[in-house]
Amino acid sequence: MNFKRMAAGLTAIFVICGLTACQNPAASPEKIRLCEVTHSIFYAPQYVALEKGFFAEEGLDVELSNGGGADKVMSAVLSDHIDIGFAGPEASIYVYNEGKEDFTQVFAQVTQRDGSFLVGRTPEPDFQWSSLAGKHILPGRKGGVPYMAFEHALRNHGMNPAKDLLLDTSIQFDNMTGAFLGGTGDYVTLFEPTASSLEAEGKGYIVASVGDAAGEMPYTAYFAKKSYLEKHADQIQRFTNAIYRGQQWVASHSASEVAKAIQNQFPDTDLAILTNAIARYQAIGSYSTTPVMSKESFDRLQTVMQEAGELQQSAPFSEIVNNTFAEKAAA
Repeated sequence: MNFKRMAAGLTAIFVICGLTACQNPAASPEKIRLCEVTHSIFYAPQYVALEKGFFAEEGLDVELSNGGGADKVMSAVLSDHIDIGFAGPEASIYVYNEGKEDFTQVFAQVTQRDGSFLVGRTPEPDFQWSSLAGKHILPGRKGGVPYMAFEHALRNHGMNPAKDLLLDTSIQFDNMTGAFLGGTGDYVTLFEPTASSLEAEGKGYIVASVGDAAGEMPYTAYFAKKSYLEKHADQIQRFTNAIYRGQQWVASHSASEVAKAIQNQFPDTDLAILTNAIARYQAIGSYSTTPVMSKESFDRLQTVMQEAGELQQSAPFSEIVNNTFAEKAAA
């Protein structure tokens, strides 16, 4: 046996293995700066992907921040302070219609209904949407999907948002809970776990689901500048793979199991409240089971935007939505 030749061969193998390890994404995680529109149980699949290590297994180190509004998230993406934005697809439609050359494209959908709940000051077990006539409502920022979905829900129940009630858009998204607690408004639209927390404390009462009343539409999705998607296609694919795994995990587990999995993301929220909130979202089908966005649902969103007077010109599905990564992940 030629020991010199064997030694040389082993050395070559070790070198190759060493190089492979260096190229293995798991050996040196790549950082991705992700900014979400708000921190909510509504985005459970994302937190499952973080807490279960799905991103890490794809070789990604996700740095998560809270933008406090879709407009702020989009600004951070366009200014290159953030790699990926997570907000309503309407933000990308607005940017495209402004004529920006390096516009943003949506590449993965996470939620398919509005995730807010209408919270009042007293329990209303027999709530009727018509009872909102003449009331003062805090529905979020004008032009944002939460606001437009709420308007759509009102129209679905025969009400005229411009005439039948007062929609107060003067309160910033992050300040709506504080304003309501301070005495402003008869009702406020809130996401979980805030809505359930207020109810548990006896400071507000959930009377209706906006998502259930407004119907299905692409609500929250990931987007990035077109140039970023082209330059970092491999990263985006791995990111989307992790999100899809998170979606599938949420779809195949109980509210209690999901709540325990993401509890670290909401350390100040009681586990029972987390579980209750997730059960509500699962019951109305808020979570999309695939990151692929359909043209039909995208067109429905633009119809809602046009109804609200926020969209004068429709944007082409083929430009705004890039399903390449989502379809590959789901396949």
